[in-house]
Amino acid sequence: MSLLGAAAGCRSPWSGDAPTGPEAAAGPQEVLVPAEGSPSPSASSPVPSPAPPSASGSASESSVQPVRKSLSEAESRPVYELDPAQRVVALTIDDGPDPKYTPAVLDLLQQHGIRATFFLIGENAVEHPALVREIADRGHHIANHTWTHPDLRHMPESAVRDELERTSDLLHRTTGRLTTWFRAPGGDWSPVSLKVAADLGLRNMGWSVDPRDWSRPGTPAIIDTILKEVRPGAIVLNHDGGGDRSQTVAALKTYLPTLIDSGYLFTAPPN
Repeated sequence: MSLLGAAAGCRSPWSGDAPTGPEAAAGPQEVLVPAEGSPSPSASSPVPSPAPPSASGSASESSVQPVRKSLSEAESRPVYELDPAQRVVALTIDDGPDPKYTPAVLDLLQQHGIRATFFLIGENAVEHPALVREIADRGHHIANHTWTHPDLRHMPESAVRDELERTSDLLHRTTGRLTTWFRAPGGDWSPVSLKVAADLGLRNMGWSVDPRDWSRPGTPAIIDTILKEVRPGAIVLNHDGGGDRSQTVAALKTYLPTLIDSGYLFTAPPN
């Protein structure tokens, strides 16, 4: 059931954002669909300018800590798809930034006028701050994927909080923007990680299409899985970090224009 079906007048978490890609201006507004029960793995608006770089190369740090509004249990429930009544797709890219593959992905997205959501790992982001800023400057959404990519399910709250808060703080310092979305490594949330994410004002995003590109099944297999499984409202999972992602880059070159030609509009949360 969509949020519109669940509660009349309820605003989408992405309310006000517009799909991207060819003819995006005519596209509908998207509505996220939250997961029910326990989670299981399975053209855009103007972009605000980031804070100016400091002498160290990072975005200028304010003496005031970022203000995060904690979320309710309902708001923090993981979402796995957009409104299936709308022909939109959300592309999400995990595990970067990577100095070799992230620029290639960014160039492909720019070529097709697509905005995506990049779920960044803190220990990678701290090594490549210029690349983090480039992702944001190109209009993509920066999201939290923990600091070290651990399995959160059996970690104490203090350790989970450190993983999430440390990453959100780094991304804010680097880009000047608050991080508002989180994805648990492997899609493996726990009651503790959901609580911590809510405390930090982070919504949780899963996925509905997983070509398992991280396992390098071959470019044709990645393309085939995505084109067979994508549906209106799909959230697609790809990776630009964590290993050799040449197959993912090659697959993007084929399936992005194919989906666009099929009438899909790509969307991402507003920055």
